[in-house]
Amino acid sequence: MPGSTATHELDLIIEKKTGDGGGGELPPTGRNGGGDDGKRPKGGSPSSKRYYTGMALGIVSILMFFMSLAAAFLVLRSSSHWIPVRIPTLMWINTVVLLASSVTLEQARQQLAQGKLSAYRNLWAVTTVLGAAFLSGQIIAWRQLVGEGIYLASNPASSFFYIFTGAHALHLFGGVAALIFVATRNFSQAQVTRSVAAEVTSYYWHFMDALWLFLLALLYLGK
Repeated sequence: MPGSTATHELDLIIEKKTGDGGGGELPPTGRNGGGDDGKRPKGGSPSSKRYYTGMALGIVSILMFFMSLAAAFLVLRSSSHWIPVRIPTLMWINTVVLLASSVTLEQARQQLAQGKLSAYRNLWAVTTVLGAAFLSGQIIAWRQLVGEGIYLASNPASSFFYIFTGAHALHLFGGVAALIFVATRNFSQAQVTRSVAAEVTSYYWHFMDALWLFLLALLYLGK
């Protein structure tokens, strides 16, 4: 009969699937796709490209923001109310500190690539301290300007000075937070490796260094 034939063929298929090297067990069918006691398989981890892409988009958006400010700065500096602001000496010292932080950051990444975690952590901590020192120095420089009677609303030049340096400091604060996050993150349970996190963070940090050099040159040459 047709029904009994179909049933017999179905039994043969089941026996073939469960009898050939399978020990009579079917593959697990848990929610997470099976394997590794329900843990995400290594092959299923998200690609690191999305972290690089996200950082690239963030850098581009920040660059567009500052370029629009720079364009307005160049247009308005010809105003009769424009009174140039003298860059405090401390900000030049802060620049050296920030550049030094990029050097220690790259040294930290080199140590990480060589598997020297202790040296990497020490250099990463030095970078973080240098970043915090730059921010502290900027605050002191602003206080010096206030002591000289130069405020945000004193004139267009002082407004741009505080906006440029303040916006940069705010974004660099985010970089310091990223350095601390990478330093304290438990990467054994993360979906991204320590080397990828360090590399992505370094891109942002070096970008903030280059941006500061551009802003400093703009403020100095655009007087």
